[in-house]
Amino acid sequence: MNVHRLAVPGAGTDAACSIRDHWAARTVVISVSGTLDMLTAPQLEAAVAAALSRHPAAIIVDLSGVDFLASAGMAVLVAVRDRAEGVFEFRVVADGPATSRPLRLVGLSDRIGLHPTLDEARATLSV
Repeated sequence: MNVHRLAVPGAGTDAACSIRDHWAARTVVISVSGTLDMLTAPQLEAAVAAALSRHPAAIIVDLSGVDFLASAGMAVLVAVRDRAEGVFEFRVVADGPATSRPLRLVGLSDRIGLHPTLDEARATLSV
């Protein structure tokens, strides 16, 4: 398991993002907690790039621990979804006002494969 922590200098702990990955066979779960905004979205991009270098069959981004999701974080999810087309399966776990609500409001919930729990996201995978 890899753990990445990004703290923004001069900001409180609210501006931190922690990312962990966990592999089971060829499926990787990238778990994000904290704030996912323009300052921390590059950390998620880096975690996805690292996972892609290992050629996964599926990537699940778990936003259960995210307390603030900005458009920059959503843009990363869309970019991963676009890259996944025909190459690997992609799912997003988000439930609650800080994550699933903004994804639904901007119309991304269907496009990115949104699920309320990690178990439910895993159950939809064909790998």
